[in-house]
Amino acid sequence: MGIKRHKPEEIVSKLRQVDVLVGQGISRIDAIREISITEQTYYRWRKQYGGMGTNQLKELKRLQKENERLRKFDQPSRSAPTSMR
Repeated sequence: MGIKRHKPEEIVSKLRQVDVLVGQGISRIDAIREISITEQTYYRWRKQYGGMGTNQLKELKRLQKENERLRKFDQPSRSAPTSMR
């Protein structure tokens, strides 16, 4: 069975679920178990996506795509001469 990769939208949703459950009086560890992820995964996600809303997530994805496009544009082509004399 392959590894499950969560989309960023799913991650933000699961982080919100944990916050709601903790607000209802459930311990953080039990809330993490209830959404079927490990404690390590939760803290890694919280470090990367914590406090991020849907709009911020869309902006992050847009900027990542733009950076990737610019990196490809900036790379010199292999067929171009390395020095011109």
